[in-house]
Amino acid sequence: MIATRPVISVARPSLGEEEAAAAREAILSGWVTQGPQVAAFEREFAGYVGAAHACAVSSCTTALHLALLALGVGSGDEVVTVSHSFIATANAVRYCGARPVFVDIDPRTYNLEPSLLEAAITPRTKAIMLVHQMGLPCDISSILPVAERHHLPVVEDAACAIGSELRLGEAWERVGRPHGTVACFSFHPRKVLTTGDGGMLATADPELDQTFRLLRQHGMSVSDTQRHAAARVIFEEYPVVGFNYRLTDIQAAVGRVQLRRLPEMLRRRVHTAERYTEAIRDIPGLEPPFVPPGTRTNYQSYAVRVTPDFPISRDALMQFLLDHGVSTRRGIMNAHQEEACADLPPQRLPRSEAARDTVILLPLYYDLAREDQDYVVRCLADAARVG
Repeated sequence: MIATRPVISVARPSLGEEEAAAAREAILSGWVTQGPQVAAFEREFAGYVGAAHACAVSSCTTALHLALLALGVGSGDEVVTVSHSFIATANAVRYCGARPVFVDIDPRTYNLEPSLLEAAITPRTKAIMLVHQMGLPCDISSILPVAERHHLPVVEDAACAIGSELRLGEAWERVGRPHGTVACFSFHPRKVLTTGDGGMLATADPELDQTFRLLRQHGMSVSDTQRHAAARVIFEEYPVVGFNYRLTDIQAAVGRVQLRRLPEMLRRRVHTAERYTEAIRDIPGLEPPFVPPGTRTNYQSYAVRVTPDFPISRDALMQFLLDHGVSTRRGIMNAHQEEACADLPPQRLPRSEAARDTVILLPLYYDLAREDQDYVVRCLADAARVG
């Protein structure tokens, strides 16, 4: 059966008139590149996550690159991380001339398995880069002591994790406080908060923050805003090789609106995810996401494991759903299985490989209609029976 109804997207950004008005205001202000809107977005973002400093950049990939560079990662170094992540995680390491050393995942959370971390550390290890996969916080309390024993900085790839929380002791804290040395976020359209594209680095270290700001704007010693506001003529210098990694004021204006709307967007996503979980528990062969005690996820993606008890394969299920008007995505990719990483020493990561090949990401976004979600669940149930 080929669907005649409109296809239900796997993801969709939540952007409306308020964001359009904010972008229009920035456009008409005459200042459209990095300027006052970016500065305001940085302050508000830092306040939201509880960080001392936040530096806006053009993407999470550039944020990861700057984080590693600022921590001194360079040629011949190693960074311990996961393969089970978007390719940008591994790419950022390689941009620095370093080598990613991959660690397998916890098969229930899809995050780095802390018990495997120490064995991956060598004299060449310069940093640990964890990933809060699909918005679910890593087991920070187990990872940080390992990093401290080896005197290694921790970079949090928090691309998907805006609004997610973890409990440390008796307190709930947002991802991005940060709990490692620096946390990096994405504002891509598939993320909960979007600026079209963009990223943010959050840190408690003022010297790192200043380094990020220098590197994101060509290594320019005096920023545009400082130069334009100066009462005397000043000239910038370029003491280091930098990059054009800036966020625009148009994007930041949109981001400020998104940040104000974030609590409601999170509430809706969590509610939708909980409805999925309740329904999917009744379909044999499908496993809903596991959320460990002490974590609160934003459900950036809703991941369902297709077990051998399900009557058809994961790929056949995806095709069945697409034929019935439901768009899905496979489980998170693995960098070590891609041609771009073929020059790295071969590694077999069985848990990561199984997660890629057995997980399906279902439609989940802010304005997913209840009836559309119910239709997705009915299709899953039909596939279980038809198979």
